[in-house]
Amino acid sequence: MMEAYDRFELLINDRIVKTPIAIASMAGIVDAAYVLERAPHIGAAFIGGYSIDRPTLEASAQMAAEGRKEFIYDDPVEELARQVKLLEKSDVVTGINLRGSTPAAYREIAEALEESVVYEIDAHCRQPAMVEAGCGEYLLHHPARLVETVRELKSAGVTVSVKIRAGVTADDRALAVALWKAGADILHIDLMDFGHAKLRQIRNVCPLTLIANNGITSFDKAMDMFARGADLVSLARKSDPWTLSGLDAAITRSAEETGWYNAPKQLCRGGDIRALTFCCMPVKNCPLLPTLEKIGMSRDDYLKMKQEAVMGTPLAEGKNTCFGSLAWCCKASSPCMFRNMTLQKMGISIQDYMRYKHRLADKLMHRLFNGASAADTD
Repeated sequence: MMEAYDRFELLINDRIVKTPIAIASMAGIVDAAYVLERAPHIGAAFIGGYSIDRPTLEASAQMAAEGRKEFIYDDPVEELARQVKLLEKSDVVTGINLRGSTPAAYREIAEALEESVVYEIDAHCRQPAMVEAGCGEYLLHHPARLVETVRELKSAGVTVSVKIRAGVTADDRALAVALWKAGADILHIDLMDFGHAKLRQIRNVCPLTLIANNGITSFDKAMDMFARGADLVSLARKSDPWTLSGLDAAITRSAEETGWYNAPKQLCRGGDIRALTFCCMPVKNCPLLPTLEKIGMSRDDYLKMKQEAVMGTPLAEGKNTCFGSLAWCCKASSPCMFRNMTLQKMGISIQDYMRYKHRLADKLMHRLFNGASAADTD
């Protein structure tokens, strides 16, 4: 069996994610004990939500009195440290979903616990008591405060995730760009009823690690999200061991069979910006041309970017392919006699070919977004 990193090439908080399945927070339910019961089949978990200052603790108490499940405690740091301690020997990457009324409240928690966990800002909760306390969806209606919170939390030198609900703020793409530029590392998106089209839009404007959430309980749904830009999928109410084990087995099998578990669809079939790794030279009228125009890249710059990115790799070879290099070859699922003959002659498996394409996509994403304006594609 392959090692987890070789299978998924996925890191969060400098830790290997053994499978791209996460548990999303559910207040009063998802704690360390909940995670440990499911640990064999998840790669990451966000415990909480945990209220971390007086206004949100009072909101939690109010919600609990009204019959909702909540974590109730006197000292947030003490309780969070206890939960983190229980999980420290687990191979699950731990995140803590936090609800605070001020940016400083988040930083204070991070300074107390340091970089042992991922810190997730809860901009998702829509319970009136939490919104009135200045967290949850309040932050989506006041994005400047959310950006300020990301900056404040990031100043503690930790990995920052933001949990949002799609369709609440005026422009999810603009929000994603603002959060990325403020220092966020992960965007955890409750897609509601928007599906993968919304995910693809966000993938096309930022290089953040994306976690897709809401109703993703089957292999087919997970693969739809992976093909449109998700790095992980997360489950909440359906995060039972049976569902998680089935997803884990199917995604692992697919990764080993294909070589790239979240390979995008080709650009001409609705793929996201990562699909440039499969595009040929810009010599015909196809979706590549309007995509280059939207991201403000000339054809010559695209050619140069891709040629430089494959230098020193097997993708630079392949003189008998359509354009003289595997750099311009399509996804392995598309039949191509010339590509396959070239790979066979070079002794490269289809799975390894896709792994090389994965690494090429990572390089292209880095070059597109490192110091450049975000892409603006649909």
